[in-house]
Amino acid sequence: MTTKPKSPIWHPFTQHALQDEMTKVVRGQGAYLYTADGRPIIDAISSWWVVTHGHCHPHIVSAIQDQAGKLNQIIFAGYAHDPAEELAALLLKVAPRGLEHVFFSDSGSTSVEVALKMALGYWQNIGKKRTCIVVMQHSYHGDTIGAMSVGARGVFNAAYRPLLFDVTSIPFPARGHEQATLDALESVCRNEVPAAFVVEPLILGAGGMLMYPARVLREMRRICEASDVLFIADEVMTGWGRTGTLFACEQANVTPDIACYSKGLTGGALPLAVTLCRADIFDAHYSKDRTRTFFHSSSYTANPVACAAAKANLDLWQDPESRQRVASVVTMQEQAIEPFRADPRFANIRRTGTITALDLKTKDAGYFAGVGPKLQAFFKDRNLLLRPLGNTIYVMPPYCVTGADLDEIYLGIRDAADALA
Repeated sequence: MTTKPKSPIWHPFTQHALQDEMTKVVRGQGAYLYTADGRPIIDAISSWWVVTHGHCHPHIVSAIQDQAGKLNQIIFAGYAHDPAEELAALLLKVAPRGLEHVFFSDSGSTSVEVALKMALGYWQNIGKKRTCIVVMQHSYHGDTIGAMSVGARGVFNAAYRPLLFDVTSIPFPARGHEQATLDALESVCRNEVPAAFVVEPLILGAGGMLMYPARVLREMRRICEASDVLFIADEVMTGWGRTGTLFACEQANVTPDIACYSKGLTGGALPLAVTLCRADIFDAHYSKDRTRTFFHSSSYTANPVACAAAKANLDLWQDPESRQRVASVVTMQEQAIEPFRADPRFANIRRTGTITALDLKTKDAGYFAGVGPKLQAFFKDRNLLLRPLGNTIYVMPPYCVTGADLDEIYLGIRDAADALA
């Protein structure tokens, strides 16, 4: 019989029967985490893709401390506060032009839920019956019911299938097969008259760090626009510099009808999310008829402390140094990944912006590849926070990472391949 863990905590995406002890971290600074026994760990995945400028950035920490002593929480229905107003104004300045309204929530999943409800409410309120949602194969948009519904179906959500709504899926635009994806989207838009198409721009994260070019994103936007299908960009992971620009949509020069931002929104300090939309989507809900209200909320909507952290994060992005750091990480990542292209143990060496990924050649592939837990254990022993997606190893560091840090990370990857050969 399996011995139960000592702690009562149920950890996310963790099979406790196989991983009975968690690594206790007591401090974070820059690109490093420090364990209870004093070990420094290089955070090579930005603590699940959220940390941008580094752990405990002093400007963000100061903003949190200052706001916590003034106003730490207030109902956001019928009330407002300066941190939210100031943050919304800053967001609309840096977001793609044409997005005019900001709805606050508290996670990437909920920002997608909000986007879906905005889209369906829009069509209902203008008197058109559109309910079909189009998604991309291998996509991931979160773990709440709506977000799971528009993500890839499989073992992750099999138990909850009775709760999920049907969607129409188009294939991922694999290299050399991009036109098949575009043709499929055009066919769906023409024949099924969808309400919306929801997509991760340029990179499908949890689906395996699958990457596709900006020209495909631009063409998908054109197809949706031509068919009057709402285009929802899930930039929860791809936003805040990850793809080399502040938002991935910039590289395709497109403005989505609805955009979802979270993760790096507060620099990784506190949970917060926003869903931005065009004016006409807001206007479809704007009425003296109370039944046309947008019925969505959470208790901590636009939490003042989280908004203050996000505003401090936006302050940092106004400094050219932040953009220069991103460009520097892009260059260092390309240099670091290049030698692996000639290494026969790896395949599909790829990079978009500050994110690199490569597949370790194994007998089995995919998220449940047997090598995955072995890789994770190896990296843990090397004081590297890397969490492979099965046999896919990816590196997504905070922007304060140094060349020496990256050397250590990629040496660890090479040594892991040697050890597990």
